[in-house]
Amino acid sequence: MATEHYLEFERPILELTRRIQELEEAARTDEKMRQQVQELHERCAEMKRDIYAKLTPAQRVMIARHPQRPYAMDYINGMVRNFVELHGDRGFKDDLAVVCGMGEMDINGKTVAVALVGQQKGRSLDENLKRNFACMNPEGYRKALRVMRLAEKFSMPIVSFIDTMGAYPGIGAEERGQAEAIARNLRDMSVLATPIVCVVIGEGGSGGALGIGVGDRLLMLEHAWYSVISPEGCASILFRDSTKWQEAAEALKFTAADLHRMKIVDEIIPEPLGGAHRDVPEAVTRVREAVTRHLRALLSVKPERLVRERYLRYRSIGSKMPRGKV
Repeated sequence: MATEHYLEFERPILELTRRIQELEEAARTDEKMRQQVQELHERCAEMKRDIYAKLTPAQRVMIARHPQRPYAMDYINGMVRNFVELHGDRGFKDDLAVVCGMGEMDINGKTVAVALVGQQKGRSLDENLKRNFACMNPEGYRKALRVMRLAEKFSMPIVSFIDTMGAYPGIGAEERGQAEAIARNLRDMSVLATPIVCVVIGEGGSGGALGIGVGDRLLMLEHAWYSVISPEGCASILFRDSTKWQEAAEALKFTAADLHRMKIVDEIIPEPLGGAHRDVPEAVTRVREAVTRHLRALLSVKPERLVRERYLRYRSIGSKMPRGKV
């Protein structure tokens, strides 16, 4: 991986890490220095635990947007074998903001074919332009639904990876039916007679996220966020000032802990200390284990019961929330 990128609130960690690196060379031949370096390592580890235990919602947003954070294809490549990507919506074109395809996973000691849908960001400016910063157009939602219908036809479970600021708001997208495409996905995903596990791996913004996010289980990485609107968009509307996005982040209650408490999210997947980007293989392993566990349970449920319980799941959201509290 490229040189580690530190966020502003991680600056004390960076400064201590640099100090350790400076001393490590001298410590090779100096026993006293080696002991000092070891103490600094312990201090650094303690500092990390303290910082990441007290993260604000705004700081979690920064981690969710970290340029080295694993994206959908990192999870897909680490979770399935023989992945075959499927392209196009058979109506307009192929939307590269979303990756769709089929692969194989080991579940219950058997090889199971699964369908995968994931919003994909880019690692560079050129790739982000190509991927449209993971902001899907209508054809992207139609491509995703085409693949999910194939999954239902062949009794394949679906795994959806959510990571977007929101659906693309351009004029062309509106002309081609952005709202209708998302609404159709919401309707059709709610009645697909096959298991669906959705995972928020980074950003979960608005209908852009919900358009591939209706399922039997909703999992969420520890430092991800999931909301009706981005904090910047919320600040622009409510405060008429997008620079107040950190204040909006506090008010939106969109962290994994908030949503789990409100019974919107079924499970929070812990991230490696410092975020998923600090140990990508470990993050992929944790997501794979969580998804496999939930698919194992869902595959034993009859399709008609699956659809009925999915309906009841969404009907119950918010119904037991105390008035005036979140």
